[in-house]
Amino acid sequence: MLHFSGSLTRLVGELKKLPGVGEKSALRLAFHLLKYPGNIEALAESLMQVKERVRFCSVCFAITEDDPCWICSGERDAATLCVVEEPQDLLALERSRAFRGRYHVLQGALSPLNGVTPRDLRIAELMQRLEGGEVREVLIATNFSVEGEATALYLTRMIKPLGIKVTRLAHGIPIGSDLEYVDAATVQRAVEGRSEL
Repeated sequence: MLHFSGSLTRLVGELKKLPGVGEKSALRLAFHLLKYPGNIEALAESLMQVKERVRFCSVCFAITEDDPCWICSGERDAATLCVVEEPQDLLALERSRAFRGRYHVLQGALSPLNGVTPRDLRIAELMQRLEGGEVREVLIATNFSVEGEATALYLTRMIKPLGIKVTRLAHGIPIGSDLEYVDAATVQRAVEGRSEL
């Protein structure tokens, strides 16, 4: 890295800590902020507000400023609970407007190789919520990665003995895809998960 003033070097170093931001992007962002100094104050103020106000919902562990969050305190279907890995997964489902139940955010996925065990996730809190008897279906919406699949399998084994219906997000070929360009594993899952028309 080129040598700049200490404060600029520190800014670039902090920006590089953000996911997906490398050296060049960090420099570009830093110089943009320098070019428009009013943006620096607005950015700093919004970062401080997030630090002071945003927290995890004590019920579902989604990101919120109000506790419980608007979903947990609203009129959503309490009988259906969707389990996701991260708060951004919840936002993706909400954008679709396809799910009208409540959520539970695990804050990650099982990954023994990285030292992430069930104790590191919000699984105990999930099981406590299920003991209340209000939930009749748990939709597992973990990612379709090795970690997400392992988490889904683990949760299924934990929840099934409670007599609660366990479902999984459908997966297969994305809309607008050409079949010839889709990988074999995705095609296999699409065939296995086919439905009658």
